[in-house]
Amino acid sequence: MTLKLAIAQLNFVVGDLAGNAKKIVDAAHEAYTKGARLLLTPELSIAGYAAEDLFLRPAFTEACDDAVKGVAAALAGLKDMVVVVGHPTGGSLRSRSVAVQMRYNAASVIREGRILETYARRELPNYQVFDERRYFTPGQGTCVFEAGGVSVGLLICEDAWFDEPAELARGAGAEVLAVINASPYHVGKEGERVARMADRARAVGLPLVYAHLVGGQDEVVFDGASFALQADGALAAQAESFKERLVYMQLERPAQGAEGIGFVAEPETIAPRRDAEAQLWDALVLGVRDYIGKNGFPGAILGLSGGIDSALVVAIAVDALGKDKVRAVMMPSPYTADISWIDAREMAARLGVRYDEISIKHTFESFKGALAEEFKGLPEDTAEENIQARIRGTLLMALSNKFGSIVLTTGNKSEMATGYCTLYGDMAGGFAVIKDLLKTTVFALARWRNAHDPYGTGASPIPERIITRPPSAELRPDQTDQTDQDSLPPYDILDGILARYMQDDEGIDEIIAAGYERAVVERVARLIKINEYKRRQAPVGIRVTHRSFGKDWRYPITSKFNETAGAQKP
Repeated sequence: MTLKLAIAQLNFVVGDLAGNAKKIVDAAHEAYTKGARLLLTPELSIAGYAAEDLFLRPAFTEACDDAVKGVAAALAGLKDMVVVVGHPTGGSLRSRSVAVQMRYNAASVIREGRILETYARRELPNYQVFDERRYFTPGQGTCVFEAGGVSVGLLICEDAWFDEPAELARGAGAEVLAVINASPYHVGKEGERVARMADRARAVGLPLVYAHLVGGQDEVVFDGASFALQADGALAAQAESFKERLVYMQLERPAQGAEGIGFVAEPETIAPRRDAEAQLWDALVLGVRDYIGKNGFPGAILGLSGGIDSALVVAIAVDALGKDKVRAVMMPSPYTADISWIDAREMAARLGVRYDEISIKHTFESFKGALAEEFKGLPEDTAEENIQARIRGTLLMALSNKFGSIVLTTGNKSEMATGYCTLYGDMAGGFAVIKDLLKTTVFALARWRNAHDPYGTGASPIPERIITRPPSAELRPDQTDQTDQDSLPPYDILDGILARYMQDDEGIDEIIAAGYERAVVERVARLIKINEYKRRQAPVGIRVTHRSFGKDWRYPITSKFNETAGAQKP
């Protein structure tokens, strides 16, 4: 006996209930014609993930319930076909005359036009970007259903990271576990998932299929890479990451007397493993493409300075959108080095994007003239530097308003952490592409992209001098050798501290014990603290690490706590 199953590794849109339902119905019909009798859709596929506070609106949950019923009706003619659809559901209870909305992160099992049963997720994560306990009530039941003569135990995402839900499914007769998921990408997450699910398969002695979402949603990206594991944890199949796919797998029950059921493993069903930089690049590209596409922007515009950050962003944007939807603007000031002009022009020419130059020299002089009386007798400092950045931000936003393209900001995580960025200047824009990349990662990814051409938009798009030249803001007069390192520690040191302190929550003493100088560590920690107010005003951007500035990082702006001061006495 064999059961052919399919995974709808698809890119859904939050709130597009009709569009999401159509995708599921179309996938079911296609899978059915190819012999599949079980189709798994990702977690909350009807609603899209994450719908955030839309989940709190009863009208949204009710509309999702109606959409699931519509999917069931549309599949009535598919004999013996079982489709699992993820969706929110719930109803109102009354307690002490107060209406209480009970919502569940659920999945319904549909066969031939009928909803056979609905399972509610038992384990609700409340860490990193997850706020499941804000929205949902834990489920209590177990769901085991039959498809093609096989008993399938249904789990939703976090359920499979704990012992009890899988054990209950096995106890109820499950021969295979089907885990539907919406698990945001971060570097290393794919390997972590496979390892944890392999542990689960071995623990219960059952094969496991993992159906995963793909696509970008605001800050997060879902990488797909759905897979199947044998009961011993061996990988039997895995789909490509970051691509929409209908993924087919086959379960086979052995001859009478033999034990267990397992996947038919064929070499071509396992996508080749890809290096971390390739996955990171795909995550950034998909994040840009979906944010701009799903929100209806006609294209993207950014300031191209001749530096490494803007060079990397324009390369990502072209891979995501195509050269015709990307516009680069060079805005030289009196202090812009000639090589910056040359490198910016060459970069734009290599990628074939529209390139314009708008000098800010006269505008800068006008600003200084308007402020001359107020600034009389005072030396030029960061105030004048920031005026230049804010002029550039204003020009980019004006072009965005006039032509509709969204402004992509170019600040990286190292800058956002330390406040090496200007409010209403280089922080002005709609989407921060590399805000979760440390500066050392920016350099590494630029080198990777120059060695690869994954989207066919041109090999080596970034001029070598942009990568090798020391980064500089070019905002001061009579200081052509101004570099970032005049104001910040060397990036290898800075990023090492940031990775430990911000991403891994290590204490200051721990970081010092790892070999970093106390004064440097304390300075970096202070910079992170005092620049929280800036980060709160930064545009959203793509999360690619396990700890990003945004939903992962929730610190008060107003706080007197100082970790470097030791015990705080009253």
